[in-house]
Amino acid sequence: MPIKVPDHLPAKDILASENIFVMGESRAFSQDIRPLKIVILNLMPTKETTETQLLRLLSNTPLQMEVTLIHPQTHTSKNTSAEHLHLFYKTFRDIRHLKFDGMIITGAPVEHLPFEQVNYWGELQEIMNWARRNVTSTMYICWAAQAGLYHHYGIQKYHMPEKIFGVFPHYLTCKNAALTRGFDEVFYVPQSRHTDVRKEDIERVPELVILSESDEAGVYLAASKDGKHVFVTGHSEYDAETLKLEYDRDVQKGMDIAIPKNYFPSDDPSKEPRSTWKAHAHLLFSNWLNYFVYQETPFELGEAEEVVEDTEDPLYFLGAYI
Repeated sequence: MPIKVPDHLPAKDILASENIFVMGESRAFSQDIRPLKIVILNLMPTKETTETQLLRLLSNTPLQMEVTLIHPQTHTSKNTSAEHLHLFYKTFRDIRHLKFDGMIITGAPVEHLPFEQVNYWGELQEIMNWARRNVTSTMYICWAAQAGLYHHYGIQKYHMPEKIFGVFPHYLTCKNAALTRGFDEVFYVPQSRHTDVRKEDIERVPELVILSESDEAGVYLAASKDGKHVFVTGHSEYDAETLKLEYDRDVQKGMDIAIPKNYFPSDDPSKEPRSTWKAHAHLLFSNWLNYFVYQETPFELGEAEEVVEDTEDPLYFLGAYI
């Protein structure tokens, strides 16, 4: 089934060229159906790329979805045009009175900062608090997974001596979990981060369960037992060339960066990398939508149960750059 997106969103044409059925708003209005309402809080600097990656994965189910894109009001993007944000994005203030079936919060290149020093941290806390009552299930990706674990459960992140960078084998640690149904015993996931959360810290929280981990890259999937929170430390949504673009960018900056592990053929950066994770990425998102969102959400969403107060964070309306 199609995803409903704004008529002129650039991702719509890209996905249509891949034979992915994406329906524009004008056509969707003519259909009498209750689509799943998904909101994406996009914190990534290259927002258009992330939109396409996530919409590609969300499309691989028989469920019709209506996707709303939002960005932090308290942060001014340096890599996405103001026109694009104006045309296709809303802010939390625009949607806080609504309920959603599912929410995705993306990663962000701010892991070098303590959470409290991120200029939109107060706004993000407000959104995460709101989502507990007004979103059926929220998926947190990479830095957002660390932010969600810290905010909801007090779990700290730790800086690593070397960047976790590459495509790593992972395995399941919980049998018969709905989120990983159909996964192979060993599967691959792209990772790109300087910080980590510790397994023992997660295991101390009775409400959480670890579903997958890697000997090299640590915990990959964790979730709350009620399905409200799903934490994904890696980047299953990445395209085949995304790690290469990150590697080339850092090399051009003169950074001392190692070649991504298990990524380039023969560890040769001149060779074109190939995806080894797409199948499991699609399965992860379709399982989340089916078992954690579609089968748990009420038919009528209605208005938000609670309209949270504005944060007292003094940076809330400054829109400062990071």
